[in-house]
Amino acid sequence: MPSSTEQQISSEVEKVTPEALDELLKDGDEALRLVGTQAHQHFSEEYNRKLKRKLDLFIPTIAAAVYFTQFLDKTSLNYASIMGFPISGQEYNLVSMAFYLGKASDSCYIVWEFPTVYIAQKLPLAKYLSANMFVWGVVLACHGAAKSFGTFFALRFILGMCESCVAPILILIISMFYKKDEQATRIASFYMMLGFSQVFGGFVAYGISFYGGAAIAPYKIVYFLLGGLAIVVGLIVLLWFPDSPVTWRMLTKEERVASLERVRDDQGGIENKNFKWDQVIEALLDVRTWLIVLATMLTDIPSGGLTNFSNIIIRNFGYTSKETLILATPAGIVEVISVVVCGWYSDKKGERMLPVIWATLPTLVGVALLIGFNGTNQKGVLLFGTYLIGTFGSTLSTIYAYNASNTSGYTKKLTINALTLTFFCVGNIAGTEIFQPKDAPAYIPGKVAIMVLLTVQIGVAYLLRHINVRLNRTRHKALEELKASRGWTNDDVQHERERRAFADLTDKQNIFFMYTT
Repeated sequence: MPSSTEQQISSEVEKVTPEALDELLKDGDEALRLVGTQAHQHFSEEYNRKLKRKLDLFIPTIAAAVYFTQFLDKTSLNYASIMGFPISGQEYNLVSMAFYLGKASDSCYIVWEFPTVYIAQKLPLAKYLSANMFVWGVVLACHGAAKSFGTFFALRFILGMCESCVAPILILIISMFYKKDEQATRIASFYMMLGFSQVFGGFVAYGISFYGGAAIAPYKIVYFLLGGLAIVVGLIVLLWFPDSPVTWRMLTKEERVASLERVRDDQGGIENKNFKWDQVIEALLDVRTWLIVLATMLTDIPSGGLTNFSNIIIRNFGYTSKETLILATPAGIVEVISVVVCGWYSDKKGERMLPVIWATLPTLVGVALLIGFNGTNQKGVLLFGTYLIGTFGSTLSTIYAYNASNTSGYTKKLTINALTLTFFCVGNIAGTEIFQPKDAPAYIPGKVAIMVLLTVQIGVAYLLRHINVRLNRTRHKALEELKASRGWTNDDVQHERERRAFADLTDKQNIFFMYTT
């Protein structure tokens, strides 16, 4: 018996007949301006390998610099918290929360993540990202001059608004230039900067902590340095990061054509500047959208708590502030390893949800150790548990790759990315409240909550994989029936596949679109 999702996909595919496609192509992808509906140029494997190396030189490298900068900025409060930061207790929780409020909504509950991605749809992506980086660099530096709770809250709120465009834009650009079996690795290459920034930030904060603060408080130095870094990286984005394969000046015209042709058969499309309500509605009615939203929250409620409280938890094992800064860094290395391994496997095997499950299991063990050995003074075991928790850092990277590989239709991509990042913020908002001052220093209720949430996450990941396996089976069967009913040869099938590739069809409308499990 077919599911409602399978029936909906079958209905949408039937609407897009070869005749109806001609009309849809009039509002198709930006790529059509350069390559048209058929592949007229073909490139050798050697040519494509050289092109991919050139893409890798710029895109993942600059994306990594952006994400490195963003996560340092995001976690600056974690370092400041043990370097003389003037806010503590519940006010510290609220300042932590303000960053995610800036991403998720304003005081009138107007969601900002949606405006920023739809502004990005109308503007050149890299230019919009660069402008936001310049602003957040200035805002971050202003943290060093702030003195009151209200000022810190407002600055963190604005910082969150500026940084809310980062992940959606990076995911979109990766999906424009790379094939499905290359995307998870490239997303991992920038997402692993979360772990590197944890190591780098810890050592920098450790060095600054030796400064006596006679002229300026140590936490202010952190904010001034990170604000300057954001501005420098924003300039790099402005000069060398691509808006799309159609316009990127770092490629020759032939290389731009080759960039588009190498991703044509994946049916993911490139870009369309027109907002399409039907694609928004399709995204909202797709059960997988809400499962991804749920998976994101189940990841980021724990993340929101641990990002801002991990140093405090380690310090409560009985270490000094200086020792804490160094001892927190191995968790970043564990996260890097987890992100790289899960990204590689995800592309190698065409899997997205199995790596989520595998990365979650060691984290459950780590949290269990923190609960079971609480109060035993066995610092080595407690630290080991803290480091194991770093493995689940790869989960969100894989969710990003899932979105990139399993969504087509530019407005639908924007909608799902916006929903993912909005509920990323909702999860992090909840996470900042999971460790309550009344539960200090052990924070047992928060740790138990993390175990429950991540256990549910495993079930959601399995369900998402199961749905995509069934959808692919249904799609293969429908394609064979269409071939038989229309008498298509293999050449006819390829012709129709090429016509649909840049028609800005959604994944449900395009019978040639196959899902990554």
